[in-house]
Amino acid sequence: MNTIIKAKGVTKLYGGFAALNNVDLDIPAGRIVGLIGPNGAGKSTLLRCMMGMTNHHGELSVMSMKPAESRRQLMQKVAYIADTAVLPKWIRVAQLLEYAEGVHPNFDRKRAESFLAKTQIKLKSKVSTLSKGMTTQVHLAIAISIDAKLLVLDEPTLGLDILYRKQFYEQLLNDFFDEQRTIIITTHQVEEVEALLSDVVFIQQGKIVLDMSMEELSERFYQVEVSNDRISEASKLNPIYRTKTLGGERIIIEGSHNSDLPSIGTVTTPSIADLFMAKMA
Repeated sequence: MNTIIKAKGVTKLYGGFAALNNVDLDIPAGRIVGLIGPNGAGKSTLLRCMMGMTNHHGELSVMSMKPAESRRQLMQKVAYIADTAVLPKWIRVAQLLEYAEGVHPNFDRKRAESFLAKTQIKLKSKVSTLSKGMTTQVHLAIAISIDAKLLVLDEPTLGLDILYRKQFYEQLLNDFFDEQRTIIITTHQVEEVEALLSDVVFIQQGKIVLDMSMEELSERFYQVEVSNDRISEASKLNPIYRTKTLGGERIIIEGSHNSDLPSIGTVTTPSIADLFMAKMA
C-alpha cells in the first residue's frame, strides 16, 4: 500500500515551546484518518507542516515531496479546508469558480457546478448573502472538484448546525472519497465522524499518543459495563479509564481479550470519545 504521508522526528518549536515534539507518522493511501486532540495539542500545526505552510525539524514527505520545498507542486495534488478559511464577501459564487479554474490546473468547474446544483446556492449569489453552512458548501464544492489525492480538513464544520454537518460528511463520502484518495480530518465533533474513519491518531502536547486503524482499536481496547457488586473484581484488571454509571461503573481495558471479562459485565468496543478521555486523562 502506498504511503501518502511519512513523518519521522517532526518537531516544531516556537521559542522554547514545542508545538510538535518528535512526531512519527505513516498514513497510507485510501484511508480516512481522524487527527484528534484537545485545543493546542498540535493538530493544526501538524497540518500546516504537511501543507508546507511552516518550517519544521525532522523528516516529512507528502506524496514523496518535501512540503516546504515543493509546495507549488504539492498543492496541485492537495485540497485543503481550514476552520479559518474565508471568502471575499463581495465576490459571486460563479466568479469564485472562474478564479479556481484559472489558478488550479486540476480544477473541474463543471463538477463544482453540478455539486452546487444539488444545494440552494445560486451561482449568481454573492458570498455576503450566504449563511456559514452555505459558505462551507462552497468551500467543499471547490475542494472536491480538484483532482486531488489528499484532502485535508481542519475543523471543517466548526460552527455549523447538526444538519449541515451531517450533509457535509455525506457529500464528502459520496462525491470525493475513493480507495485512491486519502482524507485527514480534525474535529471536535468526534462522534459524528467516528463511523467514517478507517484510522485514528491522538495527539497531545505535540506528541502522538495513539495511532491505530479502527480494526486494531477493536482488538486492543474493551469497554465493560460493571455493576456495583463487581467493581472490586474489575479493579484488578487495571482499567485505564473508569467512570460512574447508574448502578455501577464503565471501565476501559487495554490489552488482549480476557476470557473473564464477560463474567464481570457487558463487553463492547469503546467509542473514540471514551477512548480519547482514557488516553488523554
